Amino acid sequence: MTQYEIIEMARQAGFFTNEIKSYVISPYTFEDQDLYKELEAFAKLVAAKEREACAKLCDDKVDAEYATGKVDHNEMGWTQSCAIAIRARGQA
Repeated sequence: MTQYEIIEMARQAGFFTNEIKSYVISPYTFEDQDLYKELEAFAKLVAAKEREACAKLCDDKVDAEYATGKVDHNEMGWTQSCAIAIRARGQA
């Protein structure tokens, strides 16, 4: 993922709004700004992006194999099944 993509996911999760938020962390105090919802949303976005990147690697392997003309259909079936299983993890 690029830095831009990560920042965009943080925006989608609600870390950046029109109002200014201050987060104070010092050795002596921690001001809890109730970021749990934003952190949970951000973690879900990052996980979804990573799942799709992994599934795309499987798709790319299948495409590359078919491009060579020497296709092991058994292996490609497993690779396609992996991509489907990876994407399904986001549905659970």
